Amino acid sequence: MLRTLLPFLLTLPALCYSLMSLFCARRYFAAPKPRNTAHPPVSILKPVKGMDEGSYQNFASFCRQEYSGAIQLLFAVASPDDPAIAVIKQLIIDFPNQDISLTINPAIHGPNHKVSNLINVFPKTRHDIIIVCDSDIRVSPVYLASVTSHFSDPRVGLVSSLYRTSRVHGIATAVEATGFTTEMIPNVMVALQLEGLSFALGASMAVRRQALAAMGGFEALTDYLADDYQLGNKVHRAGWRIALDDCFVESMVSSENLAITFARQLRWARTMRVSRPGGYLASGITLPFPAALLAMLIAPSPATALASLLLLYGVRLGVSTFFSRSFVQDGLLPRWLWLIPLRDMLAFFSWALSFLGNRVEWRGSRFLLKPGGKLEELV
Repeated sequence: MLRTLLPFLLTLPALCYSLMSLFCARRYFAAPKPRNTAHPPVSILKPVKGMDEGSYQNFASFCRQEYSGAIQLLFAVASPDDPAIAVIKQLIIDFPNQDISLTINPAIHGPNHKVSNLINVFPKTRHDIIIVCDSDIRVSPVYLASVTSHFSDPRVGLVSSLYRTSRVHGIATAVEATGFTTEMIPNVMVALQLEGLSFALGASMAVRRQALAAMGGFEALTDYLADDYQLGNKVHRAGWRIALDDCFVESMVSSENLAITFARQLRWARTMRVSRPGGYLASGITLPFPAALLAMLIAPSPATALASLLLLYGVRLGVSTFFSRSFVQDGLLPRWLWLIPLRDMLAFFSWALSFLGNRVEWRGSRFLLKPGGKLEELV
């Protein structure tokens, strides 16, 4: 009897976690959200390096907001030869009534060059709500109204936005995009309901100037790779509340191969491992792939192995499809449902390999990750 039950017991943690994430997500999305008609002035900081998928439209989406408050849009690049400069200059021409400026400054303040861009452009910010948004992000017209509504609560120091990818270019980008739906967002939902947010999601982060100053400003982030995690964590430790906005922003992805996608996943995994070592190690028990593999290896018969796999992946694929269609609304599932087992396998290997090294590559440079998530650039 025990041999028969053991495969099911091995898959139980991953199965229960999947169901728990569904419960947490239903609770979050059903809860009433703040809808404040006041539109405070905002300064949007866009650190840019190179071109992204649909760069012009990404930038232009911030100029087409249904928002009555003042909007200051600040672009920051390090090199005068950056190809994105021409796109930004065209944007300034096309939206003459918008407050848009470009800062070109090569000053480096630490190994995280993105944060250096933020430090270089920060003196130009005029408003108390400061938004940092990646260059590959595209937003809906109600994005600003939704994000700033959370600041009606004076305890909120930072607002982070959920993100998704709805447009993919083949298997490699679909693997990454489905990861947002089946892993990242469920994990955020569970963390939010069990302990509240103590970190931020880097696609879009809106922070009060007072909260930013309390955690040491952008200068406190220069030595970290996971600047988004650190920004949120430092704001949280400074005594401020972090809110999560349900107005999804779009992460626009370019066509790439599976090797590049996996390398990026491994970089993220190693970054999270050094940032949250205990929690990251414990997360391994919720991964479906090793549970399914062990269940097959120890099952007393092929029928028992098949039954345990069907139960695990019946639940997992059903929950993932519900997330995609009802919560995330990315249009990826069920079309790419067959990719989920492959996605689970890559997630396990990136988790396991993250413990076997501390070196990462990021934007053409090589770094050594130190305890706590700090970086040391390798020559």
